[in-house]
Amino acid sequence: MAETSDEQRLTKTRDVSGYQINQYEQPSVTVDMLIFTVTNEGKTNYRKLPDKVLRLLLVKRKDPPFIGQWALPGGFVKMNEGLEEAAIRELKEKTNIENIYMEQLYTWGEVGRDPRTRVISCSYMSLVDSATLTVKASKHADDAKWFTVSSNLYQEQKTVTDRGMILRQLYNLTLFNDEEKLSAVIKIVKTIENKVAKVERSIIKTEGIAFDHAKVIDYGITRLRRKIEYTDIAFNLMPELFTLTELQQVYEVILDRELLKANFRRKIADMVVETNEYRKDAGHRPSKLFRFRPEWGVARD
Repeated sequence: MAETSDEQRLTKTRDVSGYQINQYEQPSVTVDMLIFTVTNEGKTNYRKLPDKVLRLLLVKRKDPPFIGQWALPGGFVKMNEGLEEAAIRELKEKTNIENIYMEQLYTWGEVGRDPRTRVISCSYMSLVDSATLTVKASKHADDAKWFTVSSNLYQEQKTVTDRGMILRQLYNLTLFNDEEKLSAVIKIVKTIENKVAKVERSIIKTEGIAFDHAKVIDYGITRLRRKIEYTDIAFNLMPELFTLTELQQVYEVILDRELLKANFRRKIADMVVETNEYRKDAGHRPSKLFRFRPEWGVARD
């Protein structure tokens, strides 16, 4: 008897002729994008640098469900495209944004998160310099706008158990611009039992934010605050040349806390390259300009 070749064995293992596609229910898959930026809030004193704020891009829903409410840009994945392809396409279609770096954030699969059908959503996150982008809502959305966004802890309770502990936290999520104000309360329960940790997020209430996107946004802010501590992600928000004070402002607005100047400059010393150029602003001494050191990330891989 002739031996079965590797090619024959491979063909046999891939045989799906007996598979019944309707044997299992098929959930839909979507992508949602969190596009963050940091911008100047305003300048009332020429001797003081303008304050910076963290902003997030949202689109106003044109169709049911949640018609008229604000949501993350996104949509359904087509059968002939990958997740990242769908994210790039939907972002371009909904907001006119393209050619930006995005990284996968988290996959959301709770039952009932979309009233239309069973939907599993893969979220992506990006930090961009909004000054380089032209945002425009498509025919699929009523509007697309930047919202100043913040998430603040306002209540916390820790319970010690026989096998570990339970930490309950409530966060206020707020998003606003000159025309709209959105809000939500997010509950986070962290359980540690026998050294095994579990985190559950739920929306206590929400106003003006579609689907479960308040929970997605809150998680995105948490991840952003962690990643900025050990990656070069913050430099996606910076122009080619910047001052160290401007860079520190970006870190502070994302982390939502002040940083000591000397400690911060030691932390980022290997990430920047000093140039021979200066910025001259009225009311300020000339400030030396720096640029990102691209080999920093390569050396750490």
